[in-house]
Amino acid sequence: MTLAQMMTAVEITAPGGPEVLKSTTRAVPMPGPGEILIEVAYAGVNRPDALQRAGAYKAPPGASDLPGLECSGRVAALGPDVAGWQVGDPVCALLPGGGYAEYVVTPAAHALPVPMGVSLRDAACLPETCFTVWSNIVMRGGLKAGERFLVHGGSSGIGTTAIQIASALGARVFATAGSAEKCAACADLGATAINYREQDFVELLRAEGGADLVLDMVGGSYIARNIKAMADDGRMVFIAFLESPKAEINFAQIMLRRLTITGSTLRPQSDAAKAEIAAQLRDWVWPMIDAGKLRVIHDSEYPLAEAAAAHARMESNAHIGKIVLKVR
Repeated sequence: MTLAQMMTAVEITAPGGPEVLKSTTRAVPMPGPGEILIEVAYAGVNRPDALQRAGAYKAPPGASDLPGLECSGRVAALGPDVAGWQVGDPVCALLPGGGYAEYVVTPAAHALPVPMGVSLRDAACLPETCFTVWSNIVMRGGLKAGERFLVHGGSSGIGTTAIQIASALGARVFATAGSAEKCAACADLGATAINYREQDFVELLRAEGGADLVLDMVGGSYIARNIKAMADDGRMVFIAFLESPKAEINFAQIMLRRLTITGSTLRPQSDAAKAEIAAQLRDWVWPMIDAGKLRVIHDSEYPLAEAAAAHARMESNAHIGKIVLKVR
């Protein structure tokens, strides 16, 4: 196929609010060794995109300065030494950046086939959330069948994915959310929903024996409360700090109750680490999708040119599930 030389993209013109996202024209990137070029159909919208836009989350060295960490589309070109992909294959992929564009380059090992029966729109919602959830609740958090799992932000893209994966693994899932509608969405996916505006998740979890694993993206005042809500020998994994990364906690409790506190961010990890996560997703999570145990909870769709409106929607915290940009 003949490739275009120029493409439409959305760039960050300066650090700031959603209004700093503007359409632009860029040269189509070319894939290097081990990389593929994707003709983007949809791009997922995620919290790290907003942090990057605000100037709080810099792109790693060598990555595109354009936002966008996941997409779906078709393989448009192969770099040297790429095996397992052909031009025209439907694909969804984790990206180092650059997803808010008509074309994007990513390591071939970070790409996955679009699951059977899944639309390109929904496929664009899978990579960032599935990479994040699987690597943190299973690879890092060691979640097992029969354990009690607490996830905060249960109605978010991460939360809805975590509820479903944990349930498929046989865990008992508890999820916090801030409205009756959001709690209903969590309950529909199999979680015991906790409206944090009306209920104390600490009391509820303690009454159930404590959380064996906590996945937290809030931080701040939740840190000490999470510790109180944990079972002895429990684990807590941080993936973001929407409130604050700082808290005053009693470390004696960690010693006496043998608690483990850890965390990770996905984007700075090595290409090899991300490739290992992708391999585990193919082996474990993609079969969950095929079996109907994991589905995308879709909130809304915006044209690429309206990326600012998509960011405003996400930062309103009114959404349930994933937000996507339609690129073509």
